[in-house]
Amino acid sequence: MVGYIDEWWWRLLIGLSFSAFAAASAYRSRSLSGSGALSAVAMGTGFLTLGEPVWFGVLAAFFLSSTFWSKWKRHTRAKSEAEAKYQKTGRRDAGQVWANGGAGLLLCAAYALWPHEGWLYAYIGVMAAVNADTWATEIGALSRTAPRSIVSGKPVSPGTSGGVTPLGSAAALAGAAFIGAVAALLLALPQPAGAAAGALGGGAAAAAGLIAAAAAAGLAGAFADSLLGATGQAVFRCQVCGSETERAEHCGSAARHVRGFAALDNDRVNLLSSLAAGLLAWAIGGLLL
Repeated sequence: MVGYIDEWWWRLLIGLSFSAFAAASAYRSRSLSGSGALSAVAMGTGFLTLGEPVWFGVLAAFFLSSTFWSKWKRHTRAKSEAEAKYQKTGRRDAGQVWANGGAGLLLCAAYALWPHEGWLYAYIGVMAAVNADTWATEIGALSRTAPRSIVSGKPVSPGTSGGVTPLGSAAALAGAAFIGAVAALLLALPQPAGAAAGALGGGAAAAAGLIAAAAAAGLAGAFADSLLGATGQAVFRCQVCGSETERAEHCGSAARHVRGFAALDNDRVNLLSSLAAGLLAWAIGGLLL
C-alpha cells in the first residue's frame, strides 16, 4: 500500500514538473495565453498522474500538431481574413484548453477508477474530433475554393461558421486518423500491468480498427461542429464594419447579436461536438472488442 501511494506521489510530481515546463515553453512561443498555460499545467498534471502513456501522448499529439498548423503560413492573406471572424485565434486561452481537453481528463479519471476499454475509445474519439476540427480550421482556411454552408450548400465567405471546403474536410479526416495512429503506436509499446493495451489487444488488425474508429468518430465530430456552428452558434454583426463574426466585440466596440443562441459560443460548440464523437467512438469500440 505504501509503495502504491509513493508511486502516485512520484507521478504527481513528475506530471507537475513536465507540464509546467511544457506550458511555460508554449506561453513563451505565444501558443498559450497566461490562463491557457495555467490550465495546461493542471490538465497535463492530471493526465500524467491518472493515466498511462497513451492518455497524455494523445493529448500532446493534438497540441503539438495543432500548434504546428496554426503557425504554418500564419501570415497568409487568406488565413488572416478568415481569422478576423473567429471568436478565438491561434493563442489558446483557458476556455479553449478545457473545451478541447476537459472531457478527455474526465474520461482518463473514469478509466483510473473503473477500468474499461470503452473509456479509452471514447477518449480517442473526443481527441480525434477536436484535432479534426483544428486541422480543418487551420488548413481549410488556405483553400483556394470558397467554402460552402454545410446546411444550404451555398458559397459563404471564409471564416463563416458552418462553412466547409474539400481541403478542410480532407484535413479533418487526416487529423482524426492521425490521433488514431498515435494512440495505436503508443499502445503497441510495452505497457504497465493492467494497462489498456492488454484489453484492446495487439497486432495490425487492432491498430487498424483503432485508427478507423478515430477517423470515423473524429470526422463525424468535425461535421457536427460545423453543423452546430451553422445552426446554433451565436453570430454577431459588427456595428462598425458591418461584417458578421463569432466575436461579441469587433473593431473595438460591442457587436450586435443577430442569430444563434447567445450562450453557445465556439468553446461550447467544440465541447458538444467532441462529446458526440466520443459516444460514437465508444459504440464503434463496442463492436470491435
